[in-house]
Amino acid sequence: MKILAIDSSGLVASVALLEDEQVIAEYSINYKKTHSQTLVPMLDEIRKMTDLDLTTVDAIAIAKGPGSFTGLRIGSATAKGLGLALEKPLIPVGTVEGLAYNVWGYPGLVCPIMDARRAQVYTGIYRFTDGSFKILKDQCAVSVEELVGILNGMGEQVLFLGDGCPVYRELIASSIRVPFAFAPANMNRQRAASLGVRAMELYREGITETTDEHRPEYLRMSQAERESMQKTPLQDAGSANGQ
Repeated sequence: MKILAIDSSGLVASVALLEDEQVIAEYSINYKKTHSQTLVPMLDEIRKMTDLDLTTVDAIAIAKGPGSFTGLRIGSATAKGLGLALEKPLIPVGTVEGLAYNVWGYPGLVCPIMDARRAQVYTGIYRFTDGSFKILKDQCAVSVEELVGILNGMGEQVLFLGDGCPVYRELIASSIRVPFAFAPANMNRQRAASLGVRAMELYREGITETTDEHRPEYLRMSQAERESMQKTPLQDAGSANGQ
């Protein structure tokens, strides 16, 4: 099985090629460039360095969200373009699930947190038990206070990772009542290789999409959509009267 994995859901742009039990290549960057500038050149570099014939890929794994609205759209468009050109299925993988796979085998609870702004995080709660991945709380958008309350109620040690850690570290440390730790730098951001490993499991379970079926999973409305819903009745009335 050969999987090409793409994750541009956060600040990191990451691409990986996996074949069976091996990561053949991985290219990640987190430095002052937009995903529209980096993603396709990274894909092309992996193709050239590994002499990859793209037609031999079985499927394309893509971080379906949550995450950056712009990043998810760029990743989705890239994956759909490849899938359409190569006539290959897509494997949608939850961004938070992919993050959890960075610390596969951790003995306690795994809690990725991505900064969703407005004092919220995109998160989920997971466990690795007897070599299998368990979803205890599926990915969602919640306040940090609510998340800490849930973890306190579960009463187990927990490992946090993701770009929400530096943002909410002090708030978490001041309110959590169970043993906890924050993952080190080599584990705490999106990695396409981790996403690809999760994608292989989903592929074996028959969980794929066509390019037409794939849609990013934002979990909440964009800022533009929120602002549109916050228009005052007076503004709406003015618009209706042609003002």
